[in-house]
Amino acid sequence: MALDKPHWRQLFSEVVTSGLCTGCAACVIACPHDVLEYESDNGVYKPWHLDIDGGREDCTHGETGCTLCTRACPRFRNWEGEIDTKLFARERTDDEVYGIGDVLLARASDPELVENGQDGGFVSALLIYALENDVIDAALVSGLEGDGSTWVAQPQVARTREEVLHTAKSRYTYSANLLAYPRAVAEGAERIAIVGMGCMASAPGVMQSRKAGKIARRLSLSIGLMCSKTFDDSIFEGLFEAKYQIKRADIKKMNIKGVFQIWTNDGAMHEIPLKEAHAFTREGCLLCPDFAAEHADISTGGIGAFGDWTLVIVRTDKGRELLSALKENGLIETRPGDDDPGAVALLHRLAQVSRKRWPKDQDPAPRRLPLSAT
Repeated sequence: MALDKPHWRQLFSEVVTSGLCTGCAACVIACPHDVLEYESDNGVYKPWHLDIDGGREDCTHGETGCTLCTRACPRFRNWEGEIDTKLFARERTDDEVYGIGDVLLARASDPELVENGQDGGFVSALLIYALENDVIDAALVSGLEGDGSTWVAQPQVARTREEVLHTAKSRYTYSANLLAYPRAVAEGAERIAIVGMGCMASAPGVMQSRKAGKIARRLSLSIGLMCSKTFDDSIFEGLFEAKYQIKRADIKKMNIKGVFQIWTNDGAMHEIPLKEAHAFTREGCLLCPDFAAEHADISTGGIGAFGDWTLVIVRTDKGRELLSALKENGLIETRPGDDDPGAVALLHRLAQVSRKRWPKDQDPAPRRLPLSAT
């Protein structure tokens, strides 16, 4: 960290209001003084500072030395280089456009996980193993409010197989899963996994590299979800219902495979061109350079020719140990990444597209690309 001890004032101007803020909520859960809140209504998805303590743009605790919000932010200053150095003892090279790690394909061996999960149920298998074998105490995940019929995504805590299965599948609207951290801690969890897109998956690494205390220790496993963008909740009424007469309560499952795929309770499957969804892109995704969740222990994505297999990037020793344990216990099947060269090529292409979003006037590291891609 810089010697000037940057705090909320710098975070507010350099990230929150500059367009770099992804809305991951890491700063909110790291704040030891409870003066940061999170706004998720009306497409905002950003932290804000309570007026009772210094106002919107400043923080009295920051003025007297508290820097935890900046130490938790995975988009503040030299975030990529700092996390790379902490996790991998080096920064990624220009050719490592999707980050450092080894690519393979995997899926759960349990048919129930394949059926109830997304793209082969690999993440469900991993979380259930970690919970049942004393690797973690809880996982911060995305679920749906109530009985799920509203399709409103919200942060939830999963501690059992049943809770993992209940929160499986993708939503594609944003849920700041880190906001479930206080609940997990209140319930006694000391080893906590975060499951989320690159912005959230980078939070444990940046907190560890910047020595953010107990929270850095507790966030002990990071499972990343590959992500080009997420959408504002208004997409349900503004597009799905307005143009295609698909109501929230009628949706059973959704996926993105070049098009928006929506399965409804009547057994029908609808395909919606992705270009029609662009207008509902969250602001926090517009400048995000991290498609591949480059700082997760294990990154996962449903891209490629095999719809019931997950493209997996194993990045850290912790990730490799978990993958080996899953294989040894017969809980997953794996294949070489080269079995689906189209998926690997798409991984490179989507990662390059995301890298080019990062503003040229910011730290140059996230924009570095192979010469052939510039």
